[in-house]
Amino acid sequence: QVQVVESGGGSVQAGGSLRLSCAASGSAFSIYVTSWYRQAPGKQRERVAAVFRDGSTNIADSVKGRFTISRDNAKNTVFLEMNSLKPEDTAVYYCKIASSGGNGYWGQGTQVTVSS
Repeated sequence: QVQVVESGGGSVQAGGSLRLSCAASGSAFSIYVTSWYRQAPGKQRERVAAVFRDGSTNIADSVKGRFTISRDNAKNTVFLEMNSLKPEDTAVYYCKIASSGGNGYWGQGTQVTVSS
């Protein structure tokens, strides 16, 4: 059993910053990619950032230059650093861990609210 827990969400004013954390625990498995998704009310879930096993990263165009993804392998934790936040970044942010075997594990989500 794998548990994925996100933390760090909250409410900020436009232009502010937040740092989200995604921690994995449970059965040992090989992580292929850890991704951050977000879903705003009435919109589809979209991937905003990902970090792969080899350390390479992918950032969505909508947040490029403002969001950074990083990881601490020793702590099995992935971070999403969000700067220059905009009201349109308001959403529930989810972490998904995909194993090398093709299984995907989602966290419960953390709310990010950006006010203008």
